[in-house]
Amino acid sequence: MRLKNLGLVLGFLGFWLLYGVSFCIAYDVHHYSFILKETNFTRLCEEKTILTVNGMFPGPTIRVRKGDRAFVNVHNHADYGVTIHWHGVKQPRNPWSDGPENITQCPIKPGKNFTYEVIFSDEEGTLWWHAHSNWTRATVHGAIIIYPDVGVTPNYTYNAEEVIILGDWYKENLTTLVNAAAAVGIDPNVSDSYTINGQPGYPNNCSTETTYALPVQEGNTYLLRIVNAVMNTEMFFGIAKHNLTVVGQDGAYTSKFDTSYIMITPGQTMDVLLTANQSPADNYYMAASSFAASDAPYDETNTSALVVYNNSPSSILYPQLPLPNNTNAAISFTSQIKNSESVNLQEGFDERIIITVSANQLPCDLDKCDGPQGNKLSTSLNNVSYVSTSIDILQAYTRGLLGTYEELPHNPPFPGTNWTNIERDDPEYIFPSQGTKVLTIDYGKSIEIVYQGTSIGNPENHPLHLHGYSFYVVGTASGNFTEEAYKENLNLDNPPKVNTVGVPKSGWIAIRFVANNPGVWFMHCHFERHVTLGMATVLIVRNGTTEETSLLPPPVGLPECS
Repeated sequence: MRLKNLGLVLGFLGFWLLYGVSFCIAYDVHHYSFILKETNFTRLCEEKTILTVNGMFPGPTIRVRKGDRAFVNVHNHADYGVTIHWHGVKQPRNPWSDGPENITQCPIKPGKNFTYEVIFSDEEGTLWWHAHSNWTRATVHGAIIIYPDVGVTPNYTYNAEEVIILGDWYKENLTTLVNAAAAVGIDPNVSDSYTINGQPGYPNNCSTETTYALPVQEGNTYLLRIVNAVMNTEMFFGIAKHNLTVVGQDGAYTSKFDTSYIMITPGQTMDVLLTANQSPADNYYMAASSFAASDAPYDETNTSALVVYNNSPSSILYPQLPLPNNTNAAISFTSQIKNSESVNLQEGFDERIIITVSANQLPCDLDKCDGPQGNKLSTSLNNVSYVSTSIDILQAYTRGLLGTYEELPHNPPFPGTNWTNIERDDPEYIFPSQGTKVLTIDYGKSIEIVYQGTSIGNPENHPLHLHGYSFYVVGTASGNFTEEAYKENLNLDNPPKVNTVGVPKSGWIAIRFVANNPGVWFMHCHFERHVTLGMATVLIVRNGTTEETSLLPPPVGLPECS
């Protein structure tokens, strides 16, 4: 038996008939039980109650092999509805279990349960799961480890592995913070600290004794599976005196390269090798700090954990990370990430979609607004701020409920605009329209999406995540997107394959994928404050012409909408 999770793993054999030849497809089936419940934790000298899975913060790790399936029965013992998303898992033909609230399902109501069928396909490496309703993912999240198939090994070796989850901690009740901010049209207060594996660590108050520790043995190599579960901040991460070797990102392998730090956006995962090759007389801090090259408020604290060579070290060394506004350091790191193999993408594609990504404002319709010029904050894609619906988009689509949504323009408004040279508060651009708008695409089409950052409002990097797909990053540059800049920066040979990508501040990034996964798939910024304000849309990929290229039927027990 390959793996055992909560006592039950079933081997499954299936047979496909293709051109008269039978193929035996074997995968393991794993069963997990997630109990959503309130649990007391003490951090930063104060106790508070947070929502957890199985009383853990972070939550349990799911372990599978490539191509396996997991059935996760989520029991909601909270006082409000919750959903769970399997971030980076493509879920072939199965958006029913993808999880975003009011996109592919309505929330699991208090006292109810729902079993997600998580279908793994070509993913390999580290992904993660998290709540996908309101801001509950702050404490409801955990790692997913996808090992290679039996007998297959990656092009690197290691002695042991460790999950490293970057998160954050709010002293106040997060729902209260979010609601208070929404009442006056502004962003919620920033977190009070970041965390590594649930602990703020040195130098945060009341945190030195509880700092997370990774024991190492001199000469051994450790695979660190790093997840950025932080709510609203891109992060620098490094370990004092040690280089890291990047080997994977977002459930796919990368070409190997050495670096003294990484930059990782919310939603991304990164696999790095750490070799314990420093003096065993000392111990060393791993640390994470903000990359926040904008005027938006951010948590200015650092979080740390210990790399322990010695129980009685002569000294403990702290890493020197790039400053929070060091855009060059972020670009220097991300520009090194390439695919582990040559994929040789074709130059042509069926459709190019260009999407502007902006921070905006809306006229105040509240009793009082504390945003710029007395307005309330908003965000948009192609100048449309997404409005959620009371029924999920997947059910509206499959049931043909006309009027639930409209088509999002496949190009920005105002043709010919230099989107990186607009005054921040220009009234022609600052106010978006509002609506429930989607991108509809035919099955099998090759698609290129160009995300264009703008100088509207408060320009900054935006981590864009597309559910149901991994995609190739084929080009990026600063400034306004042009064909000339595109050709100069195009990489069709070894583009990295990811599911979450950082749209550069006042720059652009181009991605490619084939629309071969029918269904309804959320596309949104992974800054929680931005998706809350409308930086989102939905990708609808129509069914193909066969049963194998069409949506699976809905599962039994899908949560009811009300």
